[in-house]
Amino acid sequence: MKFFNFDFNKLKNFLSKLTEVLLLFVAAALLLGVLFGPDSAFIGGVYQNFAKILTDLGQDGVIALVSIAIIFAILKK
Repeated sequence: MKFFNFDFNKLKNFLSKLTEVLLLFVAAALLLGVLFGPDSAFIGGVYQNFAKILTDLGQDGVIALVSIAIIFAILKK
């Protein structure tokens, strides 16, 4: 019964690394969205969605920006 010897630490490490890669991808897409504008093919969609989230969460996205900074600080630990 190999299933019962499942190592949750391996799963946790895998999900941690996957989250790290996805955060880098989103950061790169946002940077390219700022550089090339919201009309670019895939990158513009990421940029527009992020801008919409920021405006939906608070006036000019200040509250959302602080929240995201706190989340990144927690993930950095």
